[in-house]
Amino acid sequence: MRIELPFRELNRLLGGGLVRGSVVLMSGEPGIGKSTLLLQSLAGIAAQGEVVLYVSGEESPSQVSMRAERLKAGGESLYFLSETELGQIISHLDELSPAALVVDSIQTVHSAEILSAAGSVAQVRECTGLIIQWAKSKGVPVIIAGQVTKDGTVAGPRALEHLVDVVLNLEGDSLGVYRILRSTKNRFGSTNEIAVFQMSEHGLEEALEPSMLFLSGRPVNVPGSVVTVAMEGSRPLLVEVQALTSTTVFPQPRRTSTGIDFQRLLLITAASTKRLGIPLGNQDIIVNVPGGLRVAEPASDLSVALALISSYKNVAVDSQLVALGEVGLGGEIRAVPHIEKRLTEAARLGFKSAIVPRVQAEEIEIPGIKIIGSSTLGEVLGKVFPENID
Repeated sequence: MRIELPFRELNRLLGGGLVRGSVVLMSGEPGIGKSTLLLQSLAGIAAQGEVVLYVSGEESPSQVSMRAERLKAGGESLYFLSETELGQIISHLDELSPAALVVDSIQTVHSAEILSAAGSVAQVRECTGLIIQWAKSKGVPVIIAGQVTKDGTVAGPRALEHLVDVVLNLEGDSLGVYRILRSTKNRFGSTNEIAVFQMSEHGLEEALEPSMLFLSGRPVNVPGSVVTVAMEGSRPLLVEVQALTSTTVFPQPRRTSTGIDFQRLLLITAASTKRLGIPLGNQDIIVNVPGGLRVAEPASDLSVALALISSYKNVAVDSQLVALGEVGLGGEIRAVPHIEKRLTEAARLGFKSAIVPRVQAEEIEIPGIKIIGSSTLGEVLGKVFPENID
């Protein structure tokens, strides 16, 4: 049996809601919005008439109360406890018998039976284990907030992620408005799914149409801008790939990528230079995916190549075109998975044409969108820039 949260996207991410007795680990950088999302989620459960408890070892009651007022996340059945000693927390839990629990954060909780300081490997492992034992015995879902280290991993033992049932990572720029909640482990649903949120003065608001969110503000008829369709779990997302090339003034040209795998950028640059004769070796290259999304799959290769060529030639790509395909070192365009699902989403959002691998173009037909098959980068160049092939 599951408990529904107030966010439809979060329920989908969890596989249909919180499973009773499950333990969810939510990690993220400081200031990214973990506590806000957790408080909103718990308030949504309280609004259903359930007794819930928010345990914080980082903030005082007055601080949490101020945030709850700003978020309009309150209620008579939402309880707060400022405590870091695990024995005291368990005593309050046994007395209150909540239907759901949030612990923010696990690195601040300590057990009197362990001599090391709070946040140490031994303390995090022991406290997490006891919380899991309590959750399973009572059938109460628990969400644990976890701090992350400088390299983005959850602070504490690696075994922490193995102990819990679900691992969620909240990503994004703390100075920006977009937040991406990514599922990396889920015993009750699919993994590598994402939910997109937007930060506002009233807290986090879910984006039910994330593709439109990522494409909002996209410039039209500007060189270096190409749209592709990325797969995040089972969901297709349309995203813009931006590229900028300029003749370097340094002995060694710079290569910078944000949201695109750097090694794939080097591969695409080398293939474009060698197979198309485009002299990118003396160009500074900057590639960016707006919105904070990371596109790691090879299916975005063709969009990166087109964005580079478009910027170098200073010729815009059709704003109603999407590009899909993996680029090989021989300049060949290789097949990508879930091609029909990607193109269906592109057609739904009004895109009129798509450059795809020729081997797949012959097998699919999507109403409302023209499928253009190509086998090599040279073919793509001739179809996208017919008057600027040289």
